[in-house]
Amino acid sequence: MSLKRLPITSYMTEFSKLGLSPTTLQAVADTGYTTATPIQEQAIPVALAGRDVLGIAQTGTGKTAAFTLPMVDRLGSGRARARMPRALVLAPTRELADQVAESFGKYARGTKLNWALLIGGVSMGEQVALLDKGVDVLIATPGRLLDLFERGKILLTGVEIMVVDEADRMLDMGFIPDIERIFKLTPPRRQTLFFSATMPPEITRLTQQFLKDPTRIEASRPAMTADTIAQYLVRIPSSDPKAKRTALRALVGREDVKNGIVFCNRKSEVDVVAKSLKQHGFDAAPIHGDLDQSLRTKTLASFRSGELKLLVASDVAARGWTSRTSATSSTTTSRTTPTTMCTASAAPAARARRVRPS
Repeated sequence: MSLKRLPITSYMTEFSKLGLSPTTLQAVADTGYTTATPIQEQAIPVALAGRDVLGIAQTGTGKTAAFTLPMVDRLGSGRARARMPRALVLAPTRELADQVAESFGKYARGTKLNWALLIGGVSMGEQVALLDKGVDVLIATPGRLLDLFERGKILLTGVEIMVVDEADRMLDMGFIPDIERIFKLTPPRRQTLFFSATMPPEITRLTQQFLKDPTRIEASRPAMTADTIAQYLVRIPSSDPKAKRTALRALVGREDVKNGIVFCNRKSEVDVVAKSLKQHGFDAAPIHGDLDQSLRTKTLASFRSGELKLLVASDVAARGWTSRTSATSSTTTSRTTPTTMCTASAAPAARARRVRPS
């Protein structure tokens, strides 16, 4: 597999110069955006030309629009058939898949394209009904997609465009065998848009096996924190879990902390930390993969609306979230580990502060 590497430029390019159709440009304008991020600037023209893309991009760089916008344009001239989607987007978590579906809904508003969101934790009935009518785009988690395929509800032989989002997280969650199987179920002639924050050997092997002469685009250096995040380290003298939770409460209890996300590396820790915060009078709620999907959706909606102040989440459940805060609020992030807890301090409205383990 040969790679064409495109450098990321520092200037901003208007969407109108990227080759998108007037209908799609209007949809972008309706969202309030006029200039493309670096990953969008480089990936959109390549994807519009029908070539494979290998995007090395972190969450928050705008990569969802980098594959959604050209997909809307490229699918505009055809029509869907029952149980035979024309495009497939794979995401590692239900929340990320839902976010992609939300973006697709905005950008495809002026077209006749339709789509279906296939995620676990909800009834298959409505999903199957949509598939029977015919959908242009499937946005799915690997498990639910294969479950419906094995039941004979989906045929993937008509897929023209396949997107793999957050591939390195797929690896972390053990989805690589599923991804390989799904690739083999789609036509070899498909266009592939493949995105990953990092490129470990297993991910590199996947791209070499299934991508055709892709253009490699790096929006940021691998394993580096996004520029929109300022990091602060708080050292805790004791590894005792109670001491760590005490330190966390002291920091999130500051007046200038309006809302925040507490990241934990285990689901059991999520429950413990959320319970501790609530017992001490904080407005907090947990979210992780073992909770019912309806509860997860309700909790996330409450946090996004500002009704919930503190969200305690596992890394996997939180990957790819988009959360908007008001001009006067601040977003905080913290992570707990078995030996060290990193707690959060307040952040200016425009910059989230992330603190890492010591």
